[in-house]
Amino acid sequence: MSLIDWPEPTARSEAIFAHDREEVGFVMNASRLWAYQPAVYEGIFELLGQLVHEHGLSYRQRGILVAACASALGDSYCSVAWGTKLARVADEDLAAGVLRGDDSGLSPAEHALAEWARKVARDPNTTSAPDVRALGETGWTDRQIFAITAFVALRIALSTVNDALGARPDAEYRTVAPPAVLKAITYGRPLAD
Repeated sequence: MSLIDWPEPTARSEAIFAHDREEVGFVMNASRLWAYQPAVYEGIFELLGQLVHEHGLSYRQRGILVAACASALGDSYCSVAWGTKLARVADEDLAAGVLRGDDSGLSPAEHALAEWARKVARDPNTTSAPDVRALGETGWTDRQIFAITAFVALRIALSTVNDALGARPDAEYRTVAPPAVLKAITYGRPLAD
């Protein structure tokens, strides 16, 4: 389910697989791919965790950031994974809306997050002072804006590796993802068979 063969599992990659089984009920194709560099994978998630905990990003806020970022990139894998997670803490129509770029169900602060994530993912060189002000006007501090931006950048790094090496969204998402989320994802690599 990728453009390169899966590596032989190591004790470290087996720990990642066990975490997948516990969290989502199956070993994700992306985790099998990252078994080439489990220390890098763990390091990225450690950095993401530091940003989340230090700056108080809720699970819903993370879901909005990742869904908006992934959909802007055309990354079907993170879109289905995080669209499903966002649907669990919000609802499937809100999650599908964020994936389609419709933020009508979001609060002003959440809308600012989604818009920022999309701008950073699409072309970070086009962000402007008014874009940052829009975040500040909805309550985000400069420290949080930095953290949100770093969070999105790290998610882009994960998506880039997964997408470039052809990791396809897991077939299991056909049964665990809400129908509205699956319908919203009209881009990227198709779900695995």
